[in-house]
Amino acid sequence: MKVRTLSELKTLKKAMAARAAQLAAQRAAEAAARQAAQQRQHKDRLLFERVVGAVQRLPHHGRHVVPPHPVQPLPQQRQRDEQAVMQEALSDEFDAETLLFTDEHLSFRRPGIGQEVARRLRQGDWSIQAQLDLHGLRTDEARPALSEFIREAHKRGLRCVRVVHGKGLGSPGKTPVLKGRVHSWLVQKSEVMAFVQARPAEGGAGALVVLLRPSPRVT
Repeated sequence: MKVRTLSELKTLKKAMAARAAQLAAQRAAEAAARQAAQQRQHKDRLLFERVVGAVQRLPHHGRHVVPPHPVQPLPQQRQRDEQAVMQEALSDEFDAETLLFTDEHLSFRRPGIGQEVARRLRQGDWSIQAQLDLHGLRTDEARPALSEFIREAHKRGLRCVRVVHGKGLGSPGKTPVLKGRVHSWLVQKSEVMAFVQARPAEGGAGALVVLLRPSPRVT
């Protein structure tokens, strides 16, 4: 602003003085408000201490608290799909009788697997690492149970397992229906290298000792 006369200069000085006084009053009011807030906080702290007593900060425990990981949802649809695939993969119409060796004891071995393997399997040279008991199950229950058992055993790197299917004494007509189905299902499983009828102490005609292929995931 350009001042041209003495009167204008006096007016400008008055305006500047009024502005300075306004700013000073504003700063004083802000300082008084801060002081009043601090006093209220101090009074509140004193009142809290009188009510609950003296407080002391706990020492730092030095531990790092890791937040829990969210629980992953169960892939139920994928599990149902896999179960359906396993049920469809094992056919009840597959005829395994022509592939079984029925000498003094029933046995099965893949092409290229010699008789020595079956003999050693029957003698117990491989320790039985897991067992599945199908007693009391219907055919539609036993099929997925057996498929899942063989798949999981192979995934875990197990080599020798036992499958108990029973002798069929409780079936209508004393006919061992499940026994023949188990033979057929095992022949269809690619993880199975061979199986033999169990020794009498291990279940005899009511059980099979199964040799699985080595798992590529196990070194």
